Amino acid sequence: MNQSTSSLFNLHTELDADVLCTVTNTGVATLSLNRVHKHNAFDAGVVQALSHYLSLLKERSDIRVLVINGKGHHFSAGADLNWMKSMVDKSIQENHNDATQLANLLAKLDTFPAPTIAQVHGSAYGGALGLICCCDIAIASAESHFCLSEVRLGLIPATIGPYICRTIGQRQARRYMLTAERLNAATARKLGIIHEIRSCYEETERLLSHLIDQLLHNSPEALTQAKSLCQLCDNREIDEELRDTTSALIADIRVSPNGQEGLKAFFAKRPPAWSAKHE
Repeated sequence: MNQSTSSLFNLHTELDADVLCTVTNTGVATLSLNRVHKHNAFDAGVVQALSHYLSLLKERSDIRVLVINGKGHHFSAGADLNWMKSMVDKSIQENHNDATQLANLLAKLDTFPAPTIAQVHGSAYGGALGLICCCDIAIASAESHFCLSEVRLGLIPATIGPYICRTIGQRQARRYMLTAERLNAATARKLGIIHEIRSCYEETERLLSHLIDQLLHNSPEALTQAKSLCQLCDNREIDEELRDTTSALIADIRVSPNGQEGLKAFFAKRPPAWSAKHE
């Protein structure tokens, strides 16, 4: 663990070892999928650990950016087949409870207050696409490939479905959920699953550092509210209610401490108090 990491993260268990959490001095948190022997496939333990860390990180006022990546050769191969096999003999209520855990995890990531970045390499299958589509920014190496493979197993991408449809649109979702065809990085970018492609993992590391540096120069409060604004405006009619709401939002943030500091710093030609350099 990094010395700057809070004591909240010093209690690693065998369960937690499948997900690693670090936090830098500048407030950049990283959650790394670490089931390398299983190509970082999800099981109940991974879902629980990710959800646990997201809850803890959300309560920390010093978190400026959250990165999600995978150790080894792959981002994530999706659901662990042994986990899926174990659910065959469970009741419908037990299956519902299990699926709800993943749905809750995705909601936590989708509404995480700080900017989130998915750094993808290798395979990103099934539920892994849900994680990617819940992040604000997604980058990938050129060899990455993606697949909504659930129908091949007689299943459907149900809990990740809302985030997939929001990201690529219903028309494209109909095709790729039904065909389960594998997508290369170029197609994933065209669909909006990822924003940027780099030639190799090392190049995505450099891009990641650049993006983090950009985010650390911006107001933490403004970033959180900008994320909320995107959710608010999504598929909303631009009516009087929305105009009034957005007018109130800009008025409130102009007189907020962050808003005042940002404007004063701009006119004084100095960095605002929150500006930091990525380590």
